[in-house]
Amino acid sequence: MELRRKISVIVPCFNEEESLETFNKTLLQFLPGNYDYEVIYVNDGSRDNTFQVILNLAKDNQHIKYISFSRNFGHQNALKAGYDFASGDCAISLDADLQHPPAVIPELIARWEEGFEIVNTIRADHDSISYTKKLSSGIFYQIMRKLSDVNIENGMADFRLIDKKVLKQLKLFSENYLFFRGIIPWMGFRQAIVPFKANERFAGTTKYTFKKMLKFATSGVTSFSVKPLRLSIYLGFMFAFLAFMYGLYATYAFLFTDQAVTGWTSVILSVLFVGGINLLMLGIIGEYLGKLFIENKRRPNYLISETNLIE
Repeated sequence: MELRRKISVIVPCFNEEESLETFNKTLLQFLPGNYDYEVIYVNDGSRDNTFQVILNLAKDNQHIKYISFSRNFGHQNALKAGYDFASGDCAISLDADLQHPPAVIPELIARWEEGFEIVNTIRADHDSISYTKKLSSGIFYQIMRKLSDVNIENGMADFRLIDKKVLKQLKLFSENYLFFRGIIPWMGFRQAIVPFKANERFAGTTKYTFKKMLKFATSGVTSFSVKPLRLSIYLGFMFAFLAFMYGLYATYAFLFTDQAVTGWTSVILSVLFVGGINLLMLGIIGEYLGKLFIENKRRPNYLISETNLIE
């Protein structure tokens, strides 16, 4: 008898008690019946009853597994835990708020069956998403393409399918500052893209505040490129050239004309401007040094408090 292939579904959860039961019911409806499956819920230090809901779901369905962190370690580390423990022939990751529609899963599997080893998704925002949110998202991806060494499409989401071959390689990653939207395109392999229309959030509020998005963007850029560091070289050459030209002008004016080079205001403004640029570049250098400091400690990406998976 031929064994059925297995699908691992990874669902990071942070304060999702209101939507989790509905999500689970919807998810199971769209998992193809000709595959075996496991659903791995990763409780990322939720402060509500999310973990209790997960426990109740696991009691009713032996295919439901869970990992509960000792505290909140972040969405990317929750994904990492799911990938580390996934045992399927492929792994599908999606969020529990139903903005990533489970109805797209059969299409992801179909592209995988065609031979693609990574099937990414591109999000088209729901009409309820504000203009400011759409604008900031567009700026984020534009900056990522300009300042990093990987091509990240607008709207790329952490809703994706990866083959077990890719999963095996992904488990080797041990860096602390994870950015899967950059790591996955960087890995290569045969990749396909499936567009989807994001649903309105089923319940609760978004976990990605502007502060978290800014931190996420900074982490993404500095994880994949040293271009921000090169910026200091370019700015240094530019200001050195401008200073040299101004020095030539001041010397010429003093030796060959009756004009006096005056303007305390312009001098002060120049000093403040250049000082601000210096502080900015020191901040960028500090960001990279801080990452080196954290990475050198080799701390684990997450700590598990409870799980029903074999460790």
